[in-house]
Amino acid sequence: MKILVCISHVPDTTSRISFTDNNTRFDATGVQFIIGPYDDYALARAVELKESAEATVTVLNVGLAETEPTLRKALAIGADEAIRVNAQPADAFFVATQIAAQARTGQYDLILMGRESIDYNGGIVHAMVGEMLGIPSVSPVMKLEIEGNMAKLAREIEGGKEYLEAPLPLVLGCQEPIAEWKIPNMRGIMSARTKPLHVVEPVAADSGVELKQYELPPPKGAVKLIPAEQVQELVRLLKQEAKVL
Repeated sequence: MKILVCISHVPDTTSRISFTDNNTRFDATGVQFIIGPYDDYALARAVELKESAEATVTVLNVGLAETEPTLRKALAIGADEAIRVNAQPADAFFVATQIAAQARTGQYDLILMGRESIDYNGGIVHAMVGEMLGIPSVSPVMKLEIEGNMAKLAREIEGGKEYLEAPLPLVLGCQEPIAEWKIPNMRGIMSARTKPLHVVEPVAADSGVELKQYELPPPKGAVKLIPAEQVQELVRLLKQEAKVL
């Protein structure tokens, strides 16, 4: 079985975010980048499948040279090889087009990625890839088992869970608790240095989105502390100021 895991290169959630050029460009200065947390779950499950069955794991990222440390970390976690599509990820359609092109070339049985990236939170790339390849896509997937040519899945739906079976090939958007995050050990870190990392040029894809401006969320307002015995004052503030009652 050949597994392709698509990973995003995103700022750590603890990073302070700022913008330059009149708020039209993200300022990456001093920002720590990581594998997208949901992609981490997808990668962890792929490595588990590799360990329990005869499978190979390839990780893919659409990004410029600065994303290679993120790919090397994925190799240290257990992926066998990496592919970097040498392009700035312009929008979800562009990224999905690049993933689909590489998936066609590699003839993968299973394509895993996070349910969404934590930078733009679009949550649509997996569906686009499935449509471009003409294969099923399912998200968000919480459980994945492979039996022969069939995948057994559990996913969250409003008010409960849904259990599905689907034939391979298949595109899945993953989330917890599909697997536990894996931390690279020293052996994995050393072996990652010699594992292949292929750089390929992007295929043509028109971007349908034009970035106008970034904007930070408004600062949080001051907190008012109301003594426990002043219940009427709390109710008044909730009605008249917070307007939630």
